[in-house]
Amino acid sequence: MMLFLIGTFAWMARPPFRFMQVLKQIHFIGVKSLFVIVLTGSFTGMVLGLQGYYSLRKFGAEGLLGSAVALSLIRELGPVLSALMVTGRAGSAMTAEIGIMRITEQIDALETMAVSPMQYLIAPKLLASILIMPLLASIFDVIGIYGGHLVGVELLGVSSGSYTGSMESSVEWKDVYGGMLKSLSFGLIMAWICTYKGYHTTMSAEGLGQATTDAVVLSSVLVLIWDYFLTSVLL
Repeated sequence: MMLFLIGTFAWMARPPFRFMQVLKQIHFIGVKSLFVIVLTGSFTGMVLGLQGYYSLRKFGAEGLLGSAVALSLIRELGPVLSALMVTGRAGSAMTAEIGIMRITEQIDALETMAVSPMQYLIAPKLLASILIMPLLASIFDVIGIYGGHLVGVELLGVSSGSYTGSMESSVEWKDVYGGMLKSLSFGLIMAWICTYKGYHTTMSAEGLGQATTDAVVLSSVLVLIWDYFLTSVLL
């Protein structure tokens, strides 16, 4: 798997550069995932606002609700949940697409025409995932913060000024930087695992189904494991 990743980066740096393929993958991975990101982000923020309010009220610290919601989303939940959502929606589709091309010998046809499958199929997906995941996580964070504001301020009566004020005073640049770094690495992990499993699927329908399942499960587990290690380093 490591040789597969190194080979993909090597082909990514060689001409011809497939800009249209990258744009196509950005549209597929990013734009088509917007609905699920917005939906998940809004309800995650609303749940955080609800749970955070009742937890902080025990200590008389309802004014810190904005800080709790923003830090939870920016540091952890935004990058992790957006990566898991994109893995389930786009990662599984990538594995199935490449796996079907392997089974129907379209990848062999590309090699026969002297077109590198690594450069034409894998590299654009990897590059697009790395570029688009921080943007999706940022959208997730913003929508989640507004969801927490909706529940905390409009529904539960927390002061709007204290919500935004505590958020502005507690969120630092290192929190945002850490979240973006996590998103970049999660995008790389998701595309790497899913394209590898599809590229090396066995030549059967059962093997393709197994490869798709393995790709989603392994990507999700690695995202959570890598999140722990990155958090321990960045804190």
